[in-house]
Amino acid sequence: MPPMGWFDLNRIWFFGLLVMLCGAVLAYILAARRGMQIKVRRIAGLEAVDDAVGRATEMGRSCLYIPGVQDMNDIQTIASLTVLSRVAKTAAEYDARVEVPTTRSLVMTAARETVQAAYLAAGRPEAFSPDQVYYVTDEQFGYVAYVQGLMVRERPAACFYMGSFFAESLILAEMGNGVGAIQIAGTAQPAQLPFFVAACDYTLIGEEFFAASAYLSGEPDQLGSLKGQDAGKLIVAAGILTGVAAETLASLTGSPAIRSFVNFLINRVLT
Repeated sequence: MPPMGWFDLNRIWFFGLLVMLCGAVLAYILAARRGMQIKVRRIAGLEAVDDAVGRATEMGRSCLYIPGVQDMNDIQTIASLTVLSRVAKTAAEYDARVEVPTTRSLVMTAARETVQAAYLAAGRPEAFSPDQVYYVTDEQFGYVAYVQGLMVRERPAACFYMGSFFAESLILAEMGNGVGAIQIAGTAQPAQLPFFVAACDYTLIGEEFFAASAYLSGEPDQLGSLKGQDAGKLIVAAGILTGVAAETLASLTGSPAIRSFVNFLINRVLT
């Protein structure tokens, strides 16, 4: 039986990749803290929040915010609450009502605290009512039935669908479209994106949704982390392209040196 060691040197390339990825994130965070300007491309769906809430105010109608159908242990729900904070703050500034029906009690509690903090930040704490954020049911289509009825009765001028969605995505989006609401959606569920794209005015696709926190807050740590992750993706993409090019050249030329390099990548770096 071979003796055990502290490190498996055959896996040293994983450590090197980890250092590069983490180092990129930390480097950009430090640079952002020191005043480096980090540009994030414009996300149309988030830019449209003010217009959607303003339209609701002009029409004297409410805004409806759906934070997905999963619990607080889902990362999409956490990202949704970040966007909810911006929507609620804008609604408080414009004196518009925002209504947040939820499918989980913990989400209700977290969303209620988020909305209350947003009203406080807007300087209108007295305008907040706990009844704006409430629990409906854990049952998927029971919740959908309630929200559909709410849309028909109150005809909200702006609907926001941010979080994890399943079969209810198209039902909600089509009903909102039917009542003439401006609709902004965001999810990382690939199977539901086509429905939101087809029925909503703006859709945050995948990582756009997760980048919303950094985009809206402008905090150096979040912007630096976002930029560092992009740098990490470029490093990984460069590695993939290098491997593909080496395998192609090895197949076309039959060079033993290139084939040896490809085998090294397969047996040491990828295995």
